[in-house]
Amino acid sequence: MSARDLIPYLEALTNAPTVEDLWRMHCEQMAAYGFDRLIYGFTRYRYGGSLGDPQDWVVLTNHDPDYTKVFIDDGFHYHAPMLRWAIENSGACSWRWVRDPGNLTPAEQRVIAFNRKMGVTAGYTVSFRSVSARSKGAIALTAKRGQSQEAVDRIWEKHGEQIVVMNNVAHLKLLTLPHTGERRLTKRQREVLQWVGDGKTTQDIALLLGLTPATVEKHLRLAREALDVETTAQAVLKAAFQNQMFVLDAET
Repeated sequence: MSARDLIPYLEALTNAPTVEDLWRMHCEQMAAYGFDRLIYGFTRYRYGGSLGDPQDWVVLTNHDPDYTKVFIDDGFHYHAPMLRWAIENSGACSWRWVRDPGNLTPAEQRVIAFNRKMGVTAGYTVSFRSVSARSKGAIALTAKRGQSQEAVDRIWEKHGEQIVVMNNVAHLKLLTLPHTGERRLTKRQREVLQWVGDGKTTQDIALLLGLTPATVEKHLRLAREALDVETTAQAVLKAAFQNQMFVLDAET
């Protein structure tokens, strides 16, 4: 892709209205470079050696269900060597890194064996620079089946800078889009949390919305339950992280 062609793509990417639209567009573009299977992951809830509750992660993939069932749902990703690399580093890394002696633990070697069985053998990982100690994002770009790592490295030598830029832009755009999973707030729950975020008391919110204080408390409780948090302050923070606060044209 020439620089002239890159600009329209980045413009379309930054104007994607939904996560689904962006992901479809990005998967198609990466496939054009030979990376036909992607896994994107992001968390704002990292602490110590943990990535936080998996229900709070943003995970996008176009891998086959047979692969994602084991790698993601069954927890193989916890021992993926390139995930370890991504947590400890920023930038792009060729998967030839796993071949270096001493780089892999026994658990990571089992993941490599599973990947080999599933045709996930060559690719690159891009780890995005974090602005918070609690957040981390990365994307794994898997090359087409039968492609050698040496061939992928040659593609990267020619197009790697553009690929990194496109993935960085996709990542930054994803951070602005609502990503709720099963933890979607209702319109009323969102309204009361927004007023709390503006510093209003329960009594203030009741007056503003024409509700009783007890009804406001009920909506705050349901919002906490929907977001799986203990306090209203946590609910406001999580809703903001998920871009459910002050959203234009949000669903009711």
